[in-house]
Amino acid sequence: MHTQDFPQLASIEVIEQGFESFGYICSPKIATAVFLAFQLRKPILVEGPPGVGKTELAKTTAALLDVPLIRLQCYEGLDEAKALYEWKYGKQLLYTQVLKEKLGDLLQGAQGLAESVERLHQFGDIFYSEQFLEPRPLLKAMQQERGAILLIDEVDKSDYEFESLLLEILSDYQVSIPEIGTVKASVSPMVFLTSNNTRDISDALKRRCLHLYIPFPSVELEERIVLSRVPDIDQQLRHQLVAFVHSLRDLDLKKTPAISETIDWARSLLLLHARELDPEIVHSTLNVLLKFEDDIDTANAGLQDLLARRTA
Repeated sequence: MHTQDFPQLASIEVIEQGFESFGYICSPKIATAVFLAFQLRKPILVEGPPGVGKTELAKTTAALLDVPLIRLQCYEGLDEAKALYEWKYGKQLLYTQVLKEKLGDLLQGAQGLAESVERLHQFGDIFYSEQFLEPRPLLKAMQQERGAILLIDEVDKSDYEFESLLLEILSDYQVSIPEIGTVKASVSPMVFLTSNNTRDISDALKRRCLHLYIPFPSVELEERIVLSRVPDIDQQLRHQLVAFVHSLRDLDLKKTPAISETIDWARSLLLLHARELDPEIVHSTLNVLLKFEDDIDTANAGLQDLLARRTA
């Protein structure tokens, strides 16, 4: 990807404005990381708690640049066949049947075993050519003519062996396929790796990436996010609900409310025609914010104090 082809990433201010036009309100720190990653042709390793907008950052960048978003969801046991490529075995088998049927025609006129084998050998290489190759996300991202956004989501859930597979790809944007050779991206994809910090990422992988940590936003930034996604909500109610969510995040919960849950709660309160937060409306809608009954009980136990803090 080159700067002249994507003026949407020409400066930090342009990135912030572009993201905002797609409803993604980001801090200057995030916009700076995206700008540097684009200019330096480096992947971004985006870390932070679940629900702060790591995956959404990659999606919004793809929308801003109008290029494909190619996503690889990581999990334990992810291997080369699912991440990089595999062969179309069904097509190869069908080709084998056709070859058997035409075997007499192919070998007609051959002088001796050596010449027969040579003729068959000429057709054998076709089985492992690009027409029988099934690209998976990593290879597919390198085949896009205008470039792409490659999202390697939750890389911390994969194995260290998979990280080793990524090293060549993220260093030179190329991959070695033994039967074909080295496949190099004509236009390097912009790569986002996300991590929820369930395990440490290897130093070798971190060295190849720019690091970006996204924490939960401040009250002011989260209010802007809610305003962009739920513009019809009353200003006072918006301030109260965001302050209440921030108070919840200070509690010892199994799952802290994410930004997406703040937005869902704002939409729910709008649908219920709420004008302000009161114990009744909060008690009846806590299940939108909290996903565990123990967390709901914890919040209900201190509800009066939480409501008092949100008004403060």
